[in-house]
Amino acid sequence: MANSNEQSGTGPKVVGSKRSSQQKSSEQPVFQPHAGGIDIGAREIYVAVPADRDPHPVRQCGTFTSDLHQMAEWLVSCGVTTVAMESTGVYFALSSALIGRVQVPPALR
Repeated sequence: MANSNEQSGTGPKVVGSKRSSQQKSSEQPVFQPHAGGIDIGAREIYVAVPADRDPHPVRQCGTFTSDLHQMAEWLVSCGVTTVAMESTGVYFALSSALIGRVQVPPALR
């Protein structure tokens, strides 16, 4: 039986957006059209790309090195050229280093 969170191929796990049902009527200007966003936690990382880049633009991945490599590959495959990262601890260090190695520089540090 297929789970709705399963995906084909490799990469971070697909997650649903809590805000998808809360669509706003006014459009905001886009300053970085090729930017992604990363919310880094101790146990999991949430990654988002522009909605037109992937059928599932918000994904969750683990914090192990192999998970971070898959996340970086997915960002590159979605055409992301910069990311904004949020972290409340020191967990951003390895993510930042790996993302920088695949030519996706963090926008804010």
